[in-house]
Amino acid sequence: MSWSERFFQFRELSDEPKPFLDHIEDLRKMIVKMVLVLGLAMIVAFCGRSLLLGVIQHPLAMVDPERAANLQSLGIVDSFSISLKLAFYAGIVLAFPFLLYFFAEFVLPALNPKERRYLWPAAAIGFGLFLCGVLFAYFAVLPRALSFFYHDAQSLGWKPTWTVREYYSFTTQLVIAFGLAFELPVVVLLLVKLGVVELAMLKRIRRQAFVAVMIGAAVLAPSPDVVTMVMMGLPMYLLYEGCILIASLTQPREKASIRELP
Repeated sequence: MSWSERFFQFRELSDEPKPFLDHIEDLRKMIVKMVLVLGLAMIVAFCGRSLLLGVIQHPLAMVDPERAANLQSLGIVDSFSISLKLAFYAGIVLAFPFLLYFFAEFVLPALNPKERRYLWPAAAIGFGLFLCGVLFAYFAVLPRALSFFYHDAQSLGWKPTWTVREYYSFTTQLVIAFGLAFELPVVVLLLVKLGVVELAMLKRIRRQAFVAVMIGAAVLAPSPDVVTMVMMGLPMYLLYEGCILIASLTQPREKASIRELP
């Protein structure tokens, strides 16, 4: 068996309960694999940091090209520390499919055959939704948020003088937060499919879900302002409603198939 086959090999399924220390060892292996892949992705992103910086500065250039070219660096090691931080966030995006795979590799033996059937579709959909959240934040939310805060500062008679650290911290956290927020449908649908949550309950707790989504948006948002929270919370709640719609469409088919069984 080659090193790549061993690296991506799933844990062996066994009817015998494994000792606690064996589970700890499996968890350690999963974490080591995640760290290695994330580290490699960070190296790739760091080597292309000039391109990465240009991509992240593009939304600001759409608002004010002069400001994008004159971001201030106040720290001596900003060029390295900020590049390293950006490489970490970009590494998460690049390594996300592998991180999902290694998590599935650790969790899969603990699931029964019915539950395992839902894992791979959930992982594929989860990665797609993560990318959708990242792209939605980059193209739709970020330019509008920057424009709002930029012109709001000007309306108060202030000259927006943003630092490199503040700008890149806000933009990267916003993009990653949207990517994670778009994972909500996968979580909800998995809970419905596994029987942990019922469709009727999802419909019944709409108001509570709206409040919970807004609280989650306030936690995930990179700044504690109402505008960013609403721009993140509304898409999350629409995704929640989409989960209810998809679950309601798939549930009758499952019930029908159950009735057809002898």
